Amino acid sequence: MTDTPQFDRRALRDAFGSFMTGVTVVTCRDAAGQPLGFTANSFSSVSLDPPLLLVSIARSSANYAAFTGAGGFAVNILSEGQKDISNTFARPVEDRFASVYWKDSDNGSPLIGNVSAWFDCALHHCIEAGDHAILIGRVLGFAATPAPGLGYYRGSYFTPADTATRLATGPEVVVSAVIEQGGQVLLADDGTGGLTLPTARVGRDGVSATLAGLIAATGVEAAPGFIYSVYEDVARGHQHISFLCPATGGVAATGSYVDLDPKALEDVTDPAMRVLLERLAEESRVGNYGIYFGDQNSGQVALVAKGKTP
Repeated sequence: MTDTPQFDRRALRDAFGSFMTGVTVVTCRDAAGQPLGFTANSFSSVSLDPPLLLVSIARSSANYAAFTGAGGFAVNILSEGQKDISNTFARPVEDRFASVYWKDSDNGSPLIGNVSAWFDCALHHCIEAGDHAILIGRVLGFAATPAPGLGYYRGSYFTPADTATRLATGPEVVVSAVIEQGGQVLLADDGTGGLTLPTARVGRDGVSATLAGLIAATGVEAAPGFIYSVYEDVARGHQHISFLCPATGGVAATGSYVDLDPKALEDVTDPAMRVLLERLAEESRVGNYGIYFGDQNSGQVALVAKGKTP
C-alpha cells in the first residue's frame, strides 16, 4: 500500500479552491423533526440511471450524525442573489431557517425558496472518506428555474451578473481594512467557514468613505490608516487596496482578533490576503515595513523607513 504524502493543508485547500463551483445548502430533518442545513460546494451529479448525486459533510460537523443517520436529504442550489443564505448556513447561527422562506418536500426535507434548482433525495449510500463522509442521494424529485446559480472561486463568490458587469466596466476597486492591535489582526468569517479581512467594494462615495464604513462596522476604534498594499486580482477583475489601521480600543462587534502567526492564519481563504498578513507578521517582528505593488501572485515591496509604519 502506498503511503499518503504529507501535504501542506493550506496549499492543498487553495489548490482545491481553484476549481470553480456552485453553492448549495444541504438540508434534512433530525430525529426530533427539527430542520437542519449547511452550506456546501462539494456537490456533483453521479448518475442518470439510476438518478444519483453526491455531497460531502465534515465528520467534525455538529450535524454529522443527523445527516448520516437520516433517511434522506435535499440539495438546494442557490441562485445568484442568495449570498446571504449561503453565509447564514455557513455560520453557527442558532436558527438558520428563521430568516429564510422554505417548505417541506414530499419526503420531509426542507426546500428553500427562489433557488436555481433543488433535488429531493433518499439516502442511497454513505461512505466515510477521511475527515468527511460522502452522502450519495437517489433523486426522488427535482425542479429547476431560469435563475442563474451562485458561484464560488478561490474564497469568493461570483455571479453571472457580476461577470458581465466587470467585462463591461473593467476592474472594480475593493478595499480591505487591516486592523492590527498588539500583534493580532481583526478577521471575520468569510461565509464558508474560512476567515477574511473586513472587505468591501468601493461605491459612489469613494475609497475613504468605504474604508471608514468598514472600520465603523467592526465596532472597534481605529483610524483610517495608510496604504499597505495595492494589487490587481486578475482572476476576479479586482483592483485591491488594503489599509493598515492600528486599533486604539473598542470591542469587535463582528469577527475577532487572531494572532499574526502563519499557523493562526491558515484559515484565511484568499491566498493573496494570507500572504499579505504573513508579510505583516514578519515586518511587525523586525520593525521594517513596506508597501506592496503587483498582482495577486507576484510583485514588489517598496520599503519605508525602518521602525515606521507605511
